[in-house]
Amino acid sequence: MYDACIRMTGAGPSLVLVPGLDGTGKLFYRQVRSLARRHRVATYTLREAATMEDLVADLADVIRTVAPDRRATVIGESFGGAVALSFALAHPELLERLVILNSFPRFRPQYRLRLAAWVLAAIPFPWQAMTAVRRLTASRLHSRYTHAREIRRFLVLTARTTRSGYLERLRILRDYDVRNRLPEIHAPTLFLASDRDHLVPAVAQARYMAARIPGATVRILEGHGHICLIAPNLDLGQILQEWTDQASKRRKNAPVASSAPRQ
Repeated sequence: MYDACIRMTGAGPSLVLVPGLDGTGKLFYRQVRSLARRHRVATYTLREAATMEDLVADLADVIRTVAPDRRATVIGESFGGAVALSFALAHPELLERLVILNSFPRFRPQYRLRLAAWVLAAIPFPWQAMTAVRRLTASRLHSRYTHAREIRRFLVLTARTTRSGYLERLRILRDYDVRNRLPEIHAPTLFLASDRDHLVPAVAQARYMAARIPGATVRILEGHGHICLIAPNLDLGQILQEWTDQASKRRKNAPVASSAPRQ
C-alpha cells in the first residue's frame, strides 16, 4: 500500500476526508475536531505520480485500514470530490455515505486545465513564488468570512505542495468524466456548494449531479468561496448531523406499506 500518512482521531462510525488539489489533507484542520465528536476521522495525503485509478485504490486501502467494518462516509473537496465520485463507482461496497464539496463530474472548460498546466510547467519561476500567486488570488478563492490569519495559515500549508503534484492532478482531470455514470451511485449523497465559488460553478454542478443520483441532497453554502473549509462559520460536523437528522425524519414519516391481504 502507498504510504498515505494517515492521521486518525475520534471514535464512532468511520469517516475519511479526501484532499483537494493541494493533496496534503492539511486543509481540513478546522473541521476535524467537530467531525471527531461523532466519528472516527481519517485524513491522508494523495500520492503525486498517480492515475485516477491509483488514487481510487489508495482511498480503498485507507478505508480498509481505518474502518473496522470496512465501510466509511467519504467527504471529498474539489479535486478530492472527483476522487470520491470515482471511488463511489468503483467500490460501492466500501461506501457508507458520500459528501461532495465544490466539485464536478467533469471539469469545464478544459482549456483552463491546459492553460494552468502550461503555466506551471513552462514558466521558470521558483516554485516558492506560488505563495505570492495564491496571496493575490485569495479574494476570489476564499470565503468572505475567512480571517486573514487563516489565509496566512493556508499559504503556509499549501506551500508544501510540489509543482509535480499539481501537474499530475491537473493531467488527471483532463480525462476525468463521470457524467454518464452518476445514476450508478446509490449511496446516500450530499452535495455542498458555495454560492460565491469563482473557480467552479459549484451550485450548478451540484444540482446537475444531484438530479442524476437517486435521493441525493443539495445544500448551498451562502457567502462562501471555493476554499471554504477554513472559514469560521462553516462546520462540517454540524452539517453532517443535520443531514443525518433530516434523513431519519424522512424515514420516520415515510408511509408504511400495508401487509394485510386484499379483500
